[in-house]
Amino acid sequence: MDPAYKPDWDLPGGMSEANEPPAETVRRELKEELGLEVMVGDLLCVDWVSPHGPWDDSLMFVFSGGRLRSDEITALKITDGELRRFGFSTEAEAAVRLRPYVWRRVINALAALRTGRAVYSQDGHPLTSSQTWLRGNDAR
Repeated sequence: MDPAYKPDWDLPGGMSEANEPPAETVRRELKEELGLEVMVGDLLCVDWVSPHGPWDDSLMFVFSGGRLRSDEITALKITDGELRRFGFSTEAEAAVRLRPYVWRRVINALAALRTGRAVYSQDGHPLTSSQTWLRGNDAR
């Protein structure tokens, strides 16, 4: 997706509203932005994004949306002013369009699709359970 409010392409989705679970957020955002109603599938990736610019840290969730049928693809349309355009990308095109940390998040989500195991990452860098445990103990 090419948002009108920032220079780079991004993944579909957006900010959760108060008390809104992440899976509901992506469902709502896809409906609002593209008129797409989707069954939100498995969690693929949780990415902790460190503070940057004026923003605090955040958690980004990537879920499987399944495969779209050709009639669903044909029916897609921009339904709000937040997007300049949208499109489908090959992995090579996505690597160029997305910011590096967002592209790393996509790589993690694709890996989760292949392995069936969700990935936890920090700024797009995947961490193993032992790395997470060690970092947590270092802080004590």
